[in-house]
Amino acid sequence: MDRIVELIQQDPIRIEALECVSQLNLPQCYIAAGFVRNMVWDALHEFKLSTLLNDVDVIYFDPTESDPDAYLEYEAQLKGCMPQLNWQVRNQVKMHERNSDEPYQSSVDAMSYWPEKETAVAIRKTRLGHYECVAAFGFESLFSCCVTHNPKRSRETFESRVNSKGWLVRWSSLRITP
Repeated sequence: MDRIVELIQQDPIRIEALECVSQLNLPQCYIAAGFVRNMVWDALHEFKLSTLLNDVDVIYFDPTESDPDAYLEYEAQLKGCMPQLNWQVRNQVKMHERNSDEPYQSSVDAMSYWPEKETAVAIRKTRLGHYECVAAFGFESLFSCCVTHNPKRSRETFESRVNSKGWLVRWSSLRITP
């Protein structure tokens, strides 16, 4: 999505984070969730300062990975690159087990199980100055200030996340959609 790339290119921290993640050379590797979602909501609300990143969710899909603790090495590499960020790296191949889902087929498929549809967005650097954005449910509702429950997850989980994260307070134009 061109608008997301435009926003990313105006944010030196996000550009640097994407560069660090691209150096990991992991398959289907993206920075996802609040990294993209919050940036879009900030822009739609015309915030001068970006919302602070609580964590930076890095997802990848590597069915050949045999070390269950490989993510710790990747997090350490990223921490060395940008120590000011709280990196969370997860291979989506195994995440279905934690969530009691059928096995995921890709990074985008894994995102299709996240509690809110607008969180299921991600971006990666493909080469110098070029980025790829993906979304399990498209981008329209994200840019329409919606927060939409994903029926693959419980309504209680969705409502708990919306309330605990304070999204409707932080971004006053957001609205819950069915």
